[in-house]
Amino acid sequence: MPPQTIFDITGIDFTKDVYDQEVVRSCNPQRGDMEMLNGIIHVNTEKHEVIGYKNIGYTEFWAPGHIPGRPLFPGVLMIEAAAQLASFYARKHLDWTGFIGFGGVDECRFRKEVLQGDRLIVLGKLIWQRHRRINCIEQGWVNGSLVFETRITGVQM
Repeated sequence: MPPQTIFDITGIDFTKDVYDQEVVRSCNPQRGDMEMLNGIIHVNTEKHEVIGYKNIGYTEFWAPGHIPGRPLFPGVLMIEAAAQLASFYARKHLDWTGFIGFGGVDECRFRKEVLQGDRLIVLGKLIWQRHRRINCIEQGWVNGSLVFETRITGVQM
């Protein structure tokens, strides 16, 4: 049985941003090489669902050294994209303020490679928030294939 998305994505337009990179920047402090979200294409605040994306470029800082001759987008940066998606959701839709730190990653699995030129689609779903912590399940997809899945915990500092 093929992998399932963490929520129903039927009817979502993956070609239109709900929030562009400038709005993401207004919520997340990462800049330059560490910006792992180019935009947000879906938010459902009632179900606590969010979808963002990262376009994997040909001049990325990691490309010359991460498997020379066959550059692979590093798994740790996929996790960073997931953390930034959770942080964006917490700031924009849960009204969190201040610094949001990375509190942990659990149940992480990498399924397929992500290459230059790919668009990494990251799905996130809030599981719980309490005591200035947030926990989300997240998945990364490229061209309809699951490339990673994990749980992310963020901490409001």
